[in-house]
Amino acid sequence: MQADERLGATYLNDGRCHFCVWAPLVQRIDLVLDERTVPMERDNQDRGYHRATVGGIAPGARYRYRLDGEQERPDPVSRFQPEGVHGPSAVTDPGAFRWSDAEWPGLALERFVLYELHIGTFTPEGTFDAAIRHLDTLKELGVTAIEIMPVAQYPGDRGWGYDGVQLYAVQNSYGGPEGLMRLVDACHARGLAVLLDVVYNHFGPEGNYLGDYAPYFTERYTTPWGAAVNFDGPRSDEVRRFFLGNALQWLEDFHFDGLRLDAIDAIKDGSAYPFLRELADVTHARAKEIGRPFTLIAESDLNDAKVIRPPDQCGYGMDAQWSDDFHHALHVLLTGEQRGYYADFTSVGDLAQAFRESFVYAGKYSTHRQRRHGNRALPAEGWRFVVCSQNHDQVGNRATGDRLGHIVPDEAAKLAAAAVLLSPFVPLLFMGEEYGEPQPFQYFTSHGDPALIAAVREGRRAEFASFRWQGEIPDPDDPTTFQRSKLTHREREDGPHGARWRFYQELLRLRRTRPALAALDLGSLAVQADDESKTLAVRRWAGNDQTLALFNFSDRGQRMVVPQPETSWHKLLDSADERWRGPGSAIPGILPPGGATVTLPAWSAVLFGTEAPT
Repeated sequence: MQADERLGATYLNDGRCHFCVWAPLVQRIDLVLDERTVPMERDNQDRGYHRATVGGIAPGARYRYRLDGEQERPDPVSRFQPEGVHGPSAVTDPGAFRWSDAEWPGLALERFVLYELHIGTFTPEGTFDAAIRHLDTLKELGVTAIEIMPVAQYPGDRGWGYDGVQLYAVQNSYGGPEGLMRLVDACHARGLAVLLDVVYNHFGPEGNYLGDYAPYFTERYTTPWGAAVNFDGPRSDEVRRFFLGNALQWLEDFHFDGLRLDAIDAIKDGSAYPFLRELADVTHARAKEIGRPFTLIAESDLNDAKVIRPPDQCGYGMDAQWSDDFHHALHVLLTGEQRGYYADFTSVGDLAQAFRESFVYAGKYSTHRQRRHGNRALPAEGWRFVVCSQNHDQVGNRATGDRLGHIVPDEAAKLAAAAVLLSPFVPLLFMGEEYGEPQPFQYFTSHGDPALIAAVREGRRAEFASFRWQGEIPDPDDPTTFQRSKLTHREREDGPHGARWRFYQELLRLRRTRPALAALDLGSLAVQADDESKTLAVRRWAGNDQTLALFNFSDRGQRMVVPQPETSWHKLLDSADERWRGPGSAIPGILPPGGATVTLPAWSAVLFGTEAPT
């Protein structure tokens, strides 16, 4: 097979279309079009590729594959499923879209301020085009990159996207491939980078016809979703090609700036050249040819530095990874919850360790896992880690989808924002947190199989058992669960919500303009924690600029001794100030040299700098 031959339907711009499908388990495939059936030619190299080039085809034409004269299936590399996962595939022409981002240079990871959003609930319409209306507001806030939850075609018209079954096809209910192109182009026009969340560790159960074509799965490993994807067994070269082609599609056809890789710890691969390393090699090489960066951010439960180590150090070569430890340590301090995986986090010292290295568990014993967990992340740059106080998992995988602002006081929610945005890592905001969205984000699906619907309901109940959360679990298949999860946006204009939005905006402005905060260097910070008073001090520096962030995670005021630089400390931000609808603060605007003690109100943060604010 030609290395540059695309899988799926490739429109040739002259009324012809080339079809290529990998199906070693099938002897004969017929291409079924609207009014004709065309036999496909099977290669004679035992690789299992079937091909046909057909004239009289236009973009939008529907087609299926008939396998061995019997069952008809959609294309496993379909790029559009206008009638859903069980319907026919449609020919697309990505080259017909007129991009306006030729001058877009991309964005360095060090400058990312990520905003995670779900297309279906981000707006009332739940479409790519509707999301464009809010991009200017995100830019004004200080966001520099949006991270879109999965858009690969999934069953029905509502879902998180992690049960997608046609990875190349863009969800029809969101607006299909052209709608996604318009959104990415609009982001680049505003200087916003765009990342896509992709799921390479499993497929959803409904509409998953891959097994009819080829050995995409293996029983040699098990995952929470059943058989693992075949990344290292017989015929795994072609399986890898399927996923590598998918990643390149998002880079080349849709102009994405990177991918967030879901749960790579569930990718089972014992090969000498792991798929994840190959993915990094292939995409980074292609991005270099194109002339702009392509960022890979891994979600991993392993606390393993090999995820972000370069290939010449036996690493996977991912650019960054999510830091669960930072979130968990922060969440426990704010909420007091210590069930499930939160049992491993007990003190302000844990958050101090997360500030220093990201990994709290770097080889020490984990009570939750009942074994040692993780290894040392250092030496590593701060921009290698993505931190947050909320994300789709940590909100939506609570029993009732309650956001952090629903379970802690307003002052504690602001404190959480300060901890994340004043950290030396890449921050991620979850849609709506910047103004205190009152609606929950719950788990929702739209499966068509009654047995599967019942299994999902029961699975959700079992998943929450170890956390012992109170409240009735919303029915994932009930349309009102989906509707309940949509953002209001209008709340952003209200008094307390507007103040919260401006607080986030100011934090992001300081992060962007203060050299000490903009430099994500783990070698240029000092952290001190006091577990008794539940206070934390984080000093950062770059050149002549220094900042000092003081955090009080106690429900009462706490006195803190301020380390003095050679010059005065100037107060840059105080979460307790009345301008942020706080209780008021007695901390002075300037602390002269010579030592000082200040009293932080309950659940508050204050930021000082060595120069007067401008």
